[in-house]
Amino acid sequence: MTVHDLPKVDATLNAISTFLIILGWIMIRTEHKRAHALCMVSAIVASALFLGCYLYYHFHVGHVPFTHQGWPRTLYFFILFTHLPLALTIVPLIALTITPALQQRFDAHKKIARWTLPIWLYVSVTGVLVYMMLYVWFPSAKI
Repeated sequence: MTVHDLPKVDATLNAISTFLIILGWIMIRTEHKRAHALCMVSAIVASALFLGCYLYYHFHVGHVPFTHQGWPRTLYFFILFTHLPLALTIVPLIALTITPALQQRFDAHKKIARWTLPIWLYVSVTGVLVYMMLYVWFPSAKI
């Protein structure tokens, strides 16, 4: 594997996170608390691995431009510019969400999780979409 394989790894880790977040939400809604905790911890691990791979890739490769024109460019930048600020906020939000859970303060955990869950899902899904648009559907000739 080379550094150029990491975007595909990142997209896979984001997709795994998405699946685990949804499964964890289903588990807590059906009162399977241990399964919920396992799913959410696994989603955190997948997201942390993603972040490490993402940072390593961009440290070595730098910026990858989206070169396609027309409506795909508008859509790409809309997704990217909504994804980026939420991606920056999700790390502290996750920390603020798991802290009360670890302290068994589940009312506080539930209050913040109602915000964290949809933002984390959006970041995970749009991360996969950014990958698909940049590397699969509309790849640059330079990649």
